[in-house]
Amino acid sequence: MGLRDRVRRLIQRPGTIDLTPLRATVAEAGAREDRVHALSDAELTAAAAALREAGGKDLAELCALGREAARRALGERPFDVQLVGMLGMLSGHVVEMATGEGKTLAGALAAAGYALRGRRVHVMSVNDYLARRDAEWMEPLYALLGVSVAWVGQNSTPGERRRAYAAEVTYAPVSEIGFDLLRDRLCTDPADRVLPAHEVALIDEADSVLIDEARVPLVLAGAAELRESDPAYAEIVRLLLSGVHYKVDDERRNVQLTTAGTQEVERALGGIDLYTTEHVETLTGVNVALHAHVLLRRDVDYIVRDGKVRLINESRGRVALLQRWPDGLQAAVEAKEALDPSESGEILDSVTVQGLIGGYPSVCGMTGTAVAVAEQLREFYRLEVAVVPPNVPCVRDDAPDRLYATVTDKEVALVEHIAAVHAEGRPILVGTLDIAESERLARRLERARMSCVVLNAKNDAAEAAIVAEAGTYGTITVSTQIAGRGTDIRLGGAAPTPTHAAEDDGDGDGDGDGDGNGDGAIRSARDRVAELGGLYVIGTGRHHSSRLDDQLRGRAGRQGDPGGSVFFASLEDDLITQYAPDERPDATPDVEGRIEHANAKWVVGHAQRVAEGVDLEIHRNTWRYSRLIELQRREVLAERDEVLRTEAAAKFLAERSPDRYAELSETVGKPALVRAARQIVLYHLDRCWTEHLAYLADLREGIHLRSLARGLNPLDEFHREAVPVYKRLLGDARDRAVKTFEALAPTADGELDLDDAGLQRPSATWTYLVHDNPFGGMDERAIKGLVAMFKRRGGR
Repeated sequence: MGLRDRVRRLIQRPGTIDLTPLRATVAEAGAREDRVHALSDAELTAAAAALREAGGKDLAELCALGREAARRALGERPFDVQLVGMLGMLSGHVVEMATGEGKTLAGALAAAGYALRGRRVHVMSVNDYLARRDAEWMEPLYALLGVSVAWVGQNSTPGERRRAYAAEVTYAPVSEIGFDLLRDRLCTDPADRVLPAHEVALIDEADSVLIDEARVPLVLAGAAELRESDPAYAEIVRLLLSGVHYKVDDERRNVQLTTAGTQEVERALGGIDLYTTEHVETLTGVNVALHAHVLLRRDVDYIVRDGKVRLINESRGRVALLQRWPDGLQAAVEAKEALDPSESGEILDSVTVQGLIGGYPSVCGMTGTAVAVAEQLREFYRLEVAVVPPNVPCVRDDAPDRLYATVTDKEVALVEHIAAVHAEGRPILVGTLDIAESERLARRLERARMSCVVLNAKNDAAEAAIVAEAGTYGTITVSTQIAGRGTDIRLGGAAPTPTHAAEDDGDGDGDGDGDGNGDGAIRSARDRVAELGGLYVIGTGRHHSSRLDDQLRGRAGRQGDPGGSVFFASLEDDLITQYAPDERPDATPDVEGRIEHANAKWVVGHAQRVAEGVDLEIHRNTWRYSRLIELQRREVLAERDEVLRTEAAAKFLAERSPDRYAELSETVGKPALVRAARQIVLYHLDRCWTEHLAYLADLREGIHLRSLARGLNPLDEFHREAVPVYKRLLGDARDRAVKTFEALAPTADGELDLDDAGLQRPSATWTYLVHDNPFGGMDERAIKGLVAMFKRRGGR
């Protein structure tokens, strides 16, 4: 990075990228539109090929060809702002475009632009549905531009994955790309790899992927014995009383036994002393069971489906596919719910989402809410945010929050307000904070004789259909944050397919679908809802992140449509009680039961800022630990890659054990010996790394007890102990490889049996994401003082 770039980053406010040069390029593309419009399909494809041969540097030509290809392939002519968004991504930025402004099409055009420059692109989405939908939907566009496209999903076979990644543009969930990376890292034959070298990552919902999920480790595990949690622990903690036998901290991140609780548990376990060295495992089991019982709430943090615990993604409200807690906590929750224990095993390798993205030389993305995390995108990824204004100004009416003293007061007022708006026929989308609240509100509405459609993680398979109909006259949709992204809500009801904010295609009917029939019924339904004020969004409480509030609001008022939003909140909401428990605002209600005092409303925003600050510090803290691990892994992988692709292992063993090498070479031949040497060294490199990961996990969990007792910095202590151990890793792996090699004996038929030499790899492997302990590891518990710190910073 040059001095000019450093100075610019220092003085430039995030989200203020100058779009003037991009707009000039789009204007130049407009001057070429008539010429490009006159081309035949074959000539258009040939023009794209010529652009490719020239290195894809003529951005105005790219815009003109992309716009025409979209018009022909999709029946949609991209707006100028969509082309500006495309150019922003081609410049390596995260582009903020409002809901309904056509990010998917802009992203596809950007991906095609990178491909025409000779770069392979991975378009990362948040789930299988969006990856497949967008790849298949955009395929005609890519075909006209001469760009190959494919998609990867959870059920894709290794062969399908290899073929998909061979395309110039591949759509895939970020987790699947991470899992493929982990599997490739442990391949023992280069031909088994599926991923090509990383070149460009184009990330949909960039704030969610890069910030919310950045610290989530993706894990490759190998088969091991099941780790069960003693059901007796679950039964014991179920009988304990809050405030008597255990206490929960203000942030609900930690719970601990009181003296009375310890005595009660010891009595239930037969009079043992929990705090002796012989009962350390018992104490750990009881504590984990207590955390599972107290801090993890069914239908809030997880659901039970098909006899399995399914975690809920807090930022999206969906079931977090393939995600689980660390084994001990996972088993404790399963024991709490009286379920069979799930598969368990040792971690063979892992990578955080942030580490995965860091492996791409070029990164860009798109989202509707980037400015709020612009500082973090700059800090963690060196990415800048380009804010693209909407094609038509947003006219949504965002009303002030309605604040109440208690949750009961809030919910009574909420139902009354819904009834008043519903009486007019105006469609309503109610965003709740969790599953339990969505179901509780649905019951209240039913008692008030108002029918509603409920969308949460329990019926997320119907997500697209339910959300698309949320703009229909008279509809009440109650949803968790699951309704935040992915499908547009059209006034009057769903369109046949999701839209990309394109202009009229010129067929005379004004609807942009190219069929000429006018779709009068659709327009009539839309106008009817528009006259009522459009979609009305109601939030039942502030989220821990203001971005989630903004995403919910953004469901209304798309593409200049009328719309409105309002948030209800109470001083008993979890956000307030966890992050501003000591604030005592004036809670005197007015005649309508609402609290209008300025200091009371300030507390809501203050609590949200504290929550965001705590999350950021936890992110930073996690990053500081994971960065060292990823640097170490990078060195190990460099050596592993050399061993995998060359005869380095054979040369090493020949140097360390020349007599044995010569003897075996005469017996089995050099080709077989080279293969065996490679497998031996790879096995011990992988085995030593697995053991190192286990050591680091234990070290990180326990380092704070020791360092805090001595008044030392936990991170410094972690590095002080982790670095020397790592320095021995490669040497240990080599020494083990030599020992195995020297003990290697040919079979009677002159073959080398590596299994007999003790090189058995796991009989089964599987992948999953590890959800951070909601109550935190020891490092996160050490951040307990952060809340107090942010309270002090957040003065009025």
